[in-house]
Amino acid sequence: MSQEQPKRPRDEHRREQQPGVEPIKYGNVFSVSGDLASKPIAPQDAAMMQSAEATVLGEPQRGGPVDAMRAAAAWNERAGLVGHEDVTDVAAKEGATVGRIVSERVAGQVVGQSVEGATAAAGAQGTQKSAITISKALEAAAQSAGDKPVDRSDAAAILVAELRATGTTVAIPGGLGTSAETAAAYNEGTRREDAKIKISDLLTGATLKLPADKLASREDAEQVVNAEVRTGGKTAAHPGGVAASVAVAARLNESITNP
Repeated sequence: MSQEQPKRPRDEHRREQQPGVEPIKYGNVFSVSGDLASKPIAPQDAAMMQSAEATVLGEPQRGGPVDAMRAAAAWNERAGLVGHEDVTDVAAKEGATVGRIVSERVAGQVVGQSVEGATAAAGAQGTQKSAITISKALEAAAQSAGDKPVDRSDAAAILVAELRATGTTVAIPGGLGTSAETAAAYNEGTRREDAKIKISDLLTGATLKLPADKLASREDAEQVVNAEVRTGGKTAAHPGGVAASVAVAARLNESITNP
């Protein structure tokens, strides 16, 4: 799908810029890095994300990224810092994507996973496979294996996934990895199954719990799978679990870059 050039501001949509006022940037609202973090959130960025979200999820998600983007873009426009038809250059070039991993079950057991997603570009809409980040893979595990009590193998996989997503070499205090280790230790000393901490308790909303994120790669998947299998003394990753979900995301991403 061809990409349109970023739209230039339309002066008639601008108000007089307030001196000394800084725009709300992506880095002020989301845990993003690189060039995007320094870019003001523009009205058409929010429109693109809303289009992609509607294609995949069918309806607006209250309190989600689209609401945050629309509010920030509206403030920027009122302050005269962006025009109504403006779109961020990197957003126009790469588009806005929404993706989710769908788990298929028989008698409650995961037998397969696939991905559906959509990408919206500036001035155009299209449906295609969308790359999946590590945090989204963790959220998928919260759906497909959410009722599984967290054990040490899950904790090991979550910790490695967090390290790979954030690019750090040590566990983040109070982060997903340390929380998973605490949950696994608690579950080992708890006999009541209904009192145990489940994977969904930890990984629901993982995107908001990670300070940084990245697209899942084959190397990420290998590291996470090795951690889960080695720690649990297993021969394979838990179906639909943390490692399996990251592996599915990595395979999808490879299929996009190497069709």
